[in-house]
Amino acid sequence: VGGYLPFSFDVTDALQEERNILTIKVKDYSDTYYYSRGKQKLENGGMFYTAQSGIWQTVWMEKVPEYHIKDLKITPLYDQSSVMIQLEDAAGRKDIDYDVTVTARTMWPLKTAGRTGRPCMVRIPHMRNWSPENPFLYDVHIKMGNDSVESYFAMRKIEVKNDKNGIPRIFLNNKPYFQKGVLDQGYWPDGLYTPPCDEAMIYDIQKMKDLGFNMIRKHIKIEPQRWYYHCDRIGMLVWQDMVNGGREYKSWYVTWLATAMEGTHIRAKDTRLHLMGRQDPTGQKQFESEMKETIRRLYNHPSVVTWVIFNEGWGQFKTRKMTDIALAEDHTRLIDSASGWFDQGCGDIKSIHDYFFPLNITPEKRVTALTEFGGYSLQIPKHSMYEKDIYGYKIFKRKKDLSRAYEKLIKKLVIPNISRGLSATVYTQLSDIEEEVNGILSYDRKIVKIDENVVREWNEKLHF
Repeated sequence: VGGYLPFSFDVTDALQEERNILTIKVKDYSDTYYYSRGKQKLENGGMFYTAQSGIWQTVWMEKVPEYHIKDLKITPLYDQSSVMIQLEDAAGRKDIDYDVTVTARTMWPLKTAGRTGRPCMVRIPHMRNWSPENPFLYDVHIKMGNDSVESYFAMRKIEVKNDKNGIPRIFLNNKPYFQKGVLDQGYWPDGLYTPPCDEAMIYDIQKMKDLGFNMIRKHIKIEPQRWYYHCDRIGMLVWQDMVNGGREYKSWYVTWLATAMEGTHIRAKDTRLHLMGRQDPTGQKQFESEMKETIRRLYNHPSVVTWVIFNEGWGQFKTRKMTDIALAEDHTRLIDSASGWFDQGCGDIKSIHDYFFPLNITPEKRVTALTEFGGYSLQIPKHSMYEKDIYGYKIFKRKKDLSRAYEKLIKKLVIPNISRGLSATVYTQLSDIEEEVNGILSYDRKIVKIDENVVREWNEKLHF
């Protein structure tokens, strides 16, 4: 357990009257075993980064009543102007009464009551929806016996439908909505996975929004929930990756050959488990369990609109089965089953990574998204982790040249494909990370490496 998902224990029976010591033992195999690891690698370099171990998120102790609230699930029913609340008691008791109070700055407090084990439906009068342009949140207070919890929700709907030309598009709140995103891996020069402060997380999200992006693809890392809260309140859509694991991936297969095959549009099967590092049945079961828990953990965040199950074949297996399991956990969001390549034809999205080839999209039954592209690089002296060893897909020497190249890339690769079916893009990437210097921001976040006016101008042109 641990690593990317939280866990808790009831320590009541272990407590002593005098001094108590809480000891946490951490054992981390990094990339030497099948456990989830993301981009960590003991021999880091290029697109793989420094491995880390130990506690990287908040640890706390909390006193609760014997009978207390264990879980809260909130589902917006957009077309019914209602919200469904489901409450779970820690003891698993059914038909326990609880009180619900919904508040917002635009209405009087709305009070109702519910019971555990059954959904509580709350109708929202004069409903205000949530979007990046208007991130409106409703507050909710729930009281069950001697326990209470405060949370929030938003009225937001995401789905795939055909537009007036019969092309599948992503619809937000019943309207076609082009998602212009940026890849974010959540690394920091001093804390690796741990941001230096709350303001640092806010800066990344707000800066991307100021540059005209309306979506962040959180790349094979699960952030502290406070990060998602900031996306909820600031107004930033999130595509959430599952964290990859598995044994060693065969780079010649999942990287070099797959990249070449992407240019030929040949579809490879996901059954060569030893090449994808997924030959361990126990590792497969653990991934399935963590995928379910990730969805449950982030379910209440309105900013999260897409689950990304696999990335570029890293630890990929039984893609269709994993897609069905994810949909069983959450049918209210979109599924990107295989981001990049090894597409098995399932999920809501045909997900393309393109760093090297011309792009000519043709409409199909699923939505088409360019979920990685760009990766243009510029090293900034005194703001890079390394002065000599750098990595990127196309390296420039001056900010002016990088900005011109970015403009040309959007103009030539992205805009012509919108009318052909392109519905979302994800530029690589938000910030530099170690050797990889292809960020919009430097690793220390002190420098914006591409002309901000250029990024904003071309993001404004990305729409249906």
